[in-house]
Amino acid sequence: QVQLIESGGDSVQTGDSLTLSCAVTARSFSSYVIGWFRQAPGKERDFVAAISWTGGSAFYADSMEGRFTISRDGAKSAVNLQMNNLRPEDTGTYYCAAAWVPNLGTGAQYNSNKYTYWGQGTQVTVSS
Repeated sequence: QVQLIESGGDSVQTGDSLTLSCAVTARSFSSYVIGWFRQAPGKERDFVAAISWTGGSAFYADSMEGRFTISRDGAKSAVNLQMNNLRPEDTGTYYCAAAWVPNLGTGAQYNSNKYTYWGQGTQVTVSS
């Protein structure tokens, strides 16, 4: 059983930065990946970034790499998403999720269908 609680969503201006945090509670983190997904109104939930809990390998959607940075804080049992140079198209509800991915080479970490546990989401609004 894994529990995830997001925080840090806010309303900001274009070009601003924001850090989202996902507090993770689990019996074991072995082979787990924590991912961030974004869902804009009326659109599908899109992959943003993911990180393997034990190895710390990070993965990004092409459009986010360079602006977003995912990291894990083992002491706080949390995964953070640092977002820089925000754009209006970054607006949406951001969810963190957990997936058991024993083989990162399969690319399962990019697929929302592989994530079993989800948080409630946190809203990010970027105004122009």
